[in-house]
Amino acid sequence: MDFSLPQAYLIGLIVLLGSAAVVVARQILRVRRDEAALARLEAEVQGGQRSAADLYELASVQLRKRLYSQASDNLKQALKRAGNEPLEAQALIENALGFALAAQNNYAAAVRHYRAALKAKADYPVALNNLAFALEKQQKQEEAREAYAKVLEMDSANRTARKRLKRLERRTAA
Repeated sequence: MDFSLPQAYLIGLIVLLGSAAVVVARQILRVRRDEAALARLEAEVQGGQRSAADLYELASVQLRKRLYSQASDNLKQALKRAGNEPLEAQALIENALGFALAAQNNYAAAVRHYRAALKAKADYPVALNNLAFALEKQQKQEEAREAYAKVLEMDSANRTARKRLKRLERRTAA
C-alpha cells in the first residue's frame, strides 16, 4: 500500500495531536490530584490532626504547586513536632524547608536547614546537592565545589553534581 504525501501528512498530524492530547491529559490529571490532595490535607490540618507527617505531606503538595511561603510555614511547624520522628524523617523535613527557603531566595537560611538535614543524615546526596547550590548562589564557590565533590563520592552517577561541578571549574579556569 502506497502512501501519498497528504495521507502521510494526515497520519503524522494525527499522531502528533494524539501525543499532545496524552500529555495534556496527564498534566490535567496531575493538577487535579494535587488540588484534591491539597484540599484534603488542609482540611485535616485545620481539623486538629497536626502531626509532623501530615504537615510534611501538605508542604510537599504546596511545594509542587509552588506555594513556597505556605510550605515554609507548614515545614517549620512540622519541625517543631518532629522531635519523636526518626532522624531520616527530620532530615527530609529540614531539606524540604531549605528548598522552600531557597526558592524564596533566602539562601542563608536554606544553608542552615540543609546543614541540619546533613547533620541528621550524613549520607543524603539530595541535601548535599541543595547545599552546594545554595552556597553557589551565595558566591561561596570553593565550599560549593567541595560539596559537589562529596556528592560525587557518595553517588558517582549524580548528573546534577557532575554538571554543576564542571560549570564551577569552567568559571574558575576562565
